[in-house]
Formats: sequence, C-alpha cells, structure tokens
Amino acid sequence: MKIFYAIQATGNGHIARAMELMPYLQQYGTVDIFLSGSNSNLNFSLPIKYRSKGVSLFYGNRGGLDYLKMMKEFSPIRIYKEAKDLPVEKYDIVINDFECITSLACKLKNISSINFGHQASFISDKTPRPNKKDIAGEIILKKYATAKKYIGLHFEKYDDFIFSPIIKDQILKAESKNDGHITVYLSHYSDEVIAQHLKNIKDISFEVFSKKVKQKIVDGNVSFIPIDGKLFNESMINSYGIITGAGFETPAEALYLGKKLMCLPIKGQYEQLCNAEALKNFNVPIIQTINENFSLEISNWINSNMPKRLAIAESTENIVSKVIKTALSVEDNINLQQQYQFIHPSFNY
Repeated sequence: MKIFYAIQATGNGHIARAMELMPYLQQYGTVDIFLSGSNSNLNFSLPIKYRSKGVSLFYGNRGGLDYLKMMKEFSPIRIYKEAKDLPVEKYDIVINDFECITSLACKLKNISSINFGHQASFISDKTPRPNKKDIAGEIILKKYATAKKYIGLHFEKYDDFIFSPIIKDQILKAESKNDGHITVYLSHYSDEVIAQHLKNIKDISFEVFSKKVKQKIVDGNVSFIPIDGKLFNESMINSYGIITGAGFETPAEALYLGKKLMCLPIKGQYEQLCNAEALKNFNVPIIQTINENFSLEISNWINSNMPKRLAIAESTENIVSKVIKTALSVEDNINLQQQYQFIHPSFNY
C-alpha cells in the first residue's frame, strides 16, 4: 500500500508527531511525506518526497504573529500550481495533518483523504472554545484543510472521533524527576524579553530553549539552550515545571509527566486560545502576555496546586490502526480495503 502523508511544518509539533507515527505507518506500506512550511526548528529524519514553502505562520518577538512576513510569503498562484502538480492520485491513502495544498490537490483531482491531527478535533463543536468565538478562526480550523473523514487528537475525548495525544516514546518511557529547574519554550517572545523577567526570580534556575542561540549560554539563573528535541525532552522530564505557549504537543507531554504547567497563548492564534480554554479544565494558569507582573505570576504559579494529570487512553499503534481503517473505509477505497483484508486477514473492521 502506498501512503501519502502531508505534514504542516509551521512550528515543531506536527513534525515531532510524525516522527513518532512513522514506524507504525510504515507497517502498512510505503510512506512518502509532503512537508509544507518553512519555520520548524527541529532536526529530523523523515522520508520526505515532496517539499513546499506552504502557508506558514511566523512569530514576532512580543507574543504575537508577524503578519507582514506572513503576507510576503503568501502566494495563491504558487499554492494552486503546487496543488495541481502534487501527485496525490498515485497513492492508495492520503493522510493530511492540516495542510492546505494537499487538501486543494485532493479537491481538484477528486481524491479522498483523511484529516488526522489536533486541528481535526475542531470539526466537532464539542471541542472547547473561548466564550467569544472568532469567526475567521473558526473558518480556518474547519475549512483550511478539508477531507472526507477526520480523526482528531486532543487533551480529552470530547467526541467519538477524538483520541489521546501522541506522546513521544522518550516521554512515555521516562521516569519523571524534579531537579528544581523550570523549562521554558516561548518561541513567540525574544530571549531578551523573557530573560528580563526570569532574572528577577533569582532562587529558581530556568532552561530557556531558544531559536536564536547556537550553543548553550548561561546568564545568571537563566540558561539559553539551542532547540533540540532530545535535550528539550530531558529538560522537561527533569524539571519542576514548564512555561510554554498554548500549543498541543508540549502541554500534553507536560501534563502526562505530571509537571506544573503555565501557558501563554500566541496573540491572534485562535487555535491556541481554544487550547487555553481546554487547559483551564486541567487547572493550568493562562497568562495573556508578558508584562511587568510576569515575575510575580511565575512566583504565584510555583506556589500553586498541581494540575490535573493527563490520561492516555490509546496507544500510538492503536491510533495509527484507526487512521488506516478509517482511510480504507472511505467509499472510494472499498476495493482497496477488500484487497488489504485478503492479504492481511488479521486486519479486522
């Protein structure tokens, strides 16, 4: 079976998830990856067959999006041409992790696909939202990468097609410890803005993962460390707590490890505001911005109660199996489903 897997490379979470999924997906056939986007900071090894600049989000240095850079990079003509040229019709299954070019290619060529990932969970109105919904944000979450079927991932099972987060194997097998430091990853703020406030809390050491530094730099109680997946995991595993954005993968892993967690949503990114609403149910404090009170907010958080721990109901292997079965159950793939069941009779529906 030939599998086309489109990955949105805005940020690091989608790629980190793909790296965990890959060994399980490859059990079902040959996997070719389409990597779309240009601002991931992770080093990774994946079978990339196609690449695109895609449609990327870029962040400023004070908590928000860099809209000017995003507009400069946006090219509808390029996106349409790439969609026409993308050979999705050559594959038995198309799996799309919130990638718009693949979605458009499937529409143009009348190819069925499955939208799999965190953003797919927002197709359900049962998934948490802020009290004030953002109309444009809702349209993006529901229409940016449409598909025939959806399998979502979220902190809790808000609907019948939503499953547990994919937790990295290094985190799953880890023995959580507390060396006393706090792990910080706030890619939407500059190192200078972060350090200005962390230095005020002199009795706590902070490990700040930075997209700017090339080697570890220690400045008093604050260490700046280049972004590296393994080092970041080790820092989280051995930390007292984590301060990060309101994304999905890192908060999920922090809650799975039983760590204290503080989240600062990226301004203007509706998905993160929705995640923040869900995280409130885990007793996670949500800080809207870094201001003159940030040091005090961290101190109060350090002395606050622990959050509710995240439960994992399904293994990564089982979730991948559900993705494949759902993709094969699409009407266009009934013949392929029958062929696959003949070759692999243990693969039951």
